[in-house]
Amino acid sequence: MDSENTLLNALVGAIATTVLSFTGISPLLGGAVAGYLTSDGEPDGGDGLRVGALSGAIASIPIVGLLLLGLVLLPFLGLFGFPLEAGIAVGGVVVFGAIIVIGGVAYTVVLSALGGLLGVYVKEEL
Repeated sequence: MDSENTLLNALVGAIATTVLSFTGISPLLGGAVAGYLTSDGEPDGGDGLRVGALSGAIASIPIVGLLLLGLVLLPFLGLFGFPLEAGIAVGGVVVFGAIIVIGGVAYTVVLSALGGLLGVYVKEEL
């Protein structure tokens, strides 16, 4: 695989993150895959951090998309016959969910970046 194609390597790492989601450390493993593919044997880990973080951001797109879909549909609940109180309650749930999603995205991006650094290290040592 081409070590210069950062976006493709990040996409492969994001797919690995999704496939390995049954583990608790899938962002770390996906970032490690992306970092391993990107590494060119030099001792600089900056490329691994960058591609790992990009891999985590790509892996987080579906969750962020679902949150945005909920935020777009929330104002239209009143049009579908829901009472205002239900809209306010759902709004509170969406805001709470947004806080959780932002934390999850941060978790995924940081662990993927660390995994990218780990992938570069493993490639240099092997």
